Amino acid sequence: MKKYYALLLLVPLLFGCNKSEATDHAHKAEMIHEHDRCHLCGMVITKYPGPKGQVHLKAEETVPKFCSTRDMFNFALQSENKRQIDYMMVHDAATTDWEHPDDGAFIEASSAFYVYGTSKKAVMGPAVAPFSTRAAAEAFAKEYGGRVLSFDDITLELLAGDK
Repeated sequence: MKKYYALLLLVPLLFGCNKSEATDHAHKAEMIHEHDRCHLCGMVITKYPGPKGQVHLKAEETVPKFCSTRDMFNFALQSENKRQIDYMMVHDAATTDWEHPDDGAFIEASSAFYVYGTSKKAVMGPAVAPFSTRAAAEAFAKEYGGRVLSFDDITLELLAGDK
């Protein structure tokens, strides 16, 4: 009988653990500091225009940061890196200055819409400009050119110019 009561006392603890595991933690972006370098190319991130990105890896405290969303995708889409990624953050180009993106404008990369092939200059090739809404992406594409893509539409072939 004592074992039965002991098990009953453990049941709330088990549900408590399951509840905390089921609750999705809020994804947060890391600040990009003046001397931070791009994880892919080594360039000083803040010296160049255009939206930036960062990749948060599973079981890692270090957050790779990138001078462009293009470099971020080139890293993240590599098969050896894909499985290690917890989430990614990008600047919302609709809510921050293109020349000097503000770290308060980071959004979840997987839910963003992207404009690829724009005339707007960025570092490391054609910009992959992220937006929190399709309407903002379409307005940007209308003004600066390019096509609106979803997160899943961004591929290594696209970035290499093969698509």
